[in-house]
Amino acid sequence: MPGLILSAPGSASGKTTITLGLLRALYNRGVPIRSAKSGPDYIDPRFHAAASGAECLNLDAWAMTPDTIRNLAEGDETLLIEGAMGLFDGAPPNGKGATADLARILNLPVILILDISHQAQSAAAIAHGFATLDPTINIAGLILNKVGSPRHERMVRIALEPLNIPILGSILRQPNLQTPSRHLGLIQASEHPDLNAFLDQAADIVETSVDIDALFALATQQIQSKAPATILPPPAQRISVASDTAFAFAYPHLLQGWHAAGAEIQTFSPLANEPPPPCDLVFLPGGYPELHAGKLAANEVFLNGLRTSPSIYGECGGYMMLGEGLINADGTRHKMAGLLSLETSFAKRKLHLGYRNLTPNGGQWTTPLKAHEFHYATTLKADGKPLFRTTDAEGTSLPDMGLQNGKISGSFAHVIAPD
Repeated sequence: MPGLILSAPGSASGKTTITLGLLRALYNRGVPIRSAKSGPDYIDPRFHAAASGAECLNLDAWAMTPDTIRNLAEGDETLLIEGAMGLFDGAPPNGKGATADLARILNLPVILILDISHQAQSAAAIAHGFATLDPTINIAGLILNKVGSPRHERMVRIALEPLNIPILGSILRQPNLQTPSRHLGLIQASEHPDLNAFLDQAADIVETSVDIDALFALATQQIQSKAPATILPPPAQRISVASDTAFAFAYPHLLQGWHAAGAEIQTFSPLANEPPPPCDLVFLPGGYPELHAGKLAANEVFLNGLRTSPSIYGECGGYMMLGEGLINADGTRHKMAGLLSLETSFAKRKLHLGYRNLTPNGGQWTTPLKAHEFHYATTLKADGKPLFRTTDAEGTSLPDMGLQNGKISGSFAHVIAPD
């Protein structure tokens, strides 16, 4: 079960595009490959899956135990992990959850992607620092990205020579190879106007610019788990999960864990005006309901099915759907399901971001949870019994999160794993 990790000194270095190019190039070659994304991310894994033809999992070194990570990482094919932010960037105060933690837990080599668009010889100082900061991390190779010219590349290569780190590729600047984005990052893979053409273009660039065979020759065997994964017990026996472009943010490892524990999982589409299938619990994941609020407000079959469901749990976008009203970016208010005394708005956006420790105060959950919060919604009204007592990654107390009303509950937190 060999694997390797693609990381970088920071965000916007080209990790995702190069990862997608590698995955699609191997897919086009007929080479089986698996992928994972470091940390809490719903967008990139869907692009991974489209590129490789295989589902992408999240490996979160802040929320998951090492044995859970090792269990999830196991498989027959080579595992390619895309890092998040910079290699050593994680949660405060000490960076826990960084991509470097995954490298240590799985004992995998790191391929460092260097964005050299605004530097030349100074790239060697950055590479040297990353290679020597932590002796437990193996920087096994480099990929030069956003190279301006052959002369630019030659200058950087000469500066890097004393480090004796293999340079596996050099990719010229690609101004036309950009993915559209919105306030949470990239658009979803299902919304990309020409996804396959984009992935094939990325694959062509990687094939001609990176020594793929040499790169994957550096992959090493992962450390296997010695104990079972810590799985969050299913919150019900029969679970109906909303699944479309408005409610797409459900973690595969959670749904797979619930199914492995014996739960029955069905999906339905609120945007297609489908009611939840008969179940014990409706799960409304996060997503972009604010972009489809008018249509959702008019889908009476979906709304009536929701209102007659025995129990509902909503996360982030799903939580807003359970409220009384949602105001979109242009200031238009749309009536929601009206099952919680909640009003939210995107007319004035405010970023809420970070890991969260959750202690249930009733509702469907009975155990402390690890979660994260990432949204721009403003809460105008939230009346009722809170769902969670909450602290941040450093243990600092935060205001209680979420609401519950009988068997209906939700919050802005995305649950990752049991605490």
